Amino acid sequence: MLNHTKQQSNELWLKAAVVGGLWASIEIIVGSFLHNTRLPFAGTILAVAGTILLIGFYQIWPHKGLIIRAGLITALMKSVSPSALILGPMTGIFAEALLVELVIRLLGSNLVSYLVAGIFSVASALFHKIISLLIVYGFDLVKVYVNLINFGLKQLRVKEAQPLEIFLVLLAVYVMAGMAAAWMGYLAGKRSLKMSAEDLKIPQESDFSRREFFPVDNQKNTSTALLFLHVLALPLGLFLLNYFEFYTGLIYVIVYTIAFGFRYQHAMRRLRKPVFWLQMVFILLLSTFFWNAGASPFEPSIEGGRVGFEMMVRALFVVVAFTSLSAELRNEKVRDFLFKAGMGQLYQAIGLAFSALPTMIALLPTSKQILRHPVRSLLRPMAMANHWLEIFKNKAVRSADGQENMS
Repeated sequence: MLNHTKQQSNELWLKAAVVGGLWASIEIIVGSFLHNTRLPFAGTILAVAGTILLIGFYQIWPHKGLIIRAGLITALMKSVSPSALILGPMTGIFAEALLVELVIRLLGSNLVSYLVAGIFSVASALFHKIISLLIVYGFDLVKVYVNLINFGLKQLRVKEAQPLEIFLVLLAVYVMAGMAAAWMGYLAGKRSLKMSAEDLKIPQESDFSRREFFPVDNQKNTSTALLFLHVLALPLGLFLLNYFEFYTGLIYVIVYTIAFGFRYQHAMRRLRKPVFWLQMVFILLLSTFFWNAGASPFEPSIEGGRVGFEMMVRALFVVVAFTSLSAELRNEKVRDFLFKAGMGQLYQAIGLAFSALPTMIALLPTSKQILRHPVRSLLRPMAMANHWLEIFKNKAVRSADGQENMS
């Protein structure tokens, strides 16, 4: 009985590796496309794609715990992405999976449940974006955005809106997008079950490449002490910027940025991009001209300029702090801890997903095709689910045999 339970658990992790690997593949191709084209609402588009995938695969493998495991695998695979900031995407991915899993467990496996799960999943992207902006820029940005929206409404001779009204309109859009994503995922999953295997191109296991989970940059040693230092330094810096004189926080930010900006210069690519600084200037201009928009529309405000500069300093600190923390999270001891803490199944699942990632990406449609025809684009990857599972099982068996021979 115990062996049967363990076998079921192993198979569940392997299925989660299939879903997580494909989800990570979509994050890479669609995410790269959105990054290169600078399209707005990138997080929302990725949340819609992820929701379609999760709901669709649940039609093929309706197992409790599958979705949250897939979310964990995808989030951890995102941790070794070349992007400097990984904590935001990681938390966003895992939140989507967690919400979908919870809703389906509470409401059952039915269309209404999937629609509600889709709403929560896609709407989480809105809350994630709002929280991220508040962390980076503070609550002053809310006033700037509200004044900017009301300035536009005035030009259209529309009554000014309160912050809550603006939020509710945005939320309504995300609710509709979530329901549409869940419906598309439901259709894709059901249709994939009826697809003929003759039309599927089954990848060869020899196409897989080896890749280590949590690889460490040999050119830059990680430090557990610095990992804990950054965990403490981030809230301390925000506390100083929010509750002390601005100059106190400014000195702290300058010292921290100089000290760790050079140490992690290989990871500070975002600071070298003109787009980042253009965003900072844009925030400064918005704050300067729209801080007192109600009293004197479109007239520069010294107070607004000061607030805008403070938001710039705060944003710079948060980017440097999260980049530093993200670099230290690649610590080899983090990997060893996961393996020694009884998470061997998780470790193996991520290893399999990484090994299959290049082939999965090669077999997926292009980013433009996924955005234009999400249901049609995901039919083939979903229909190949059981083929991927068999390949993962064979690879896991060989890996286990190899470890036994070594012992």
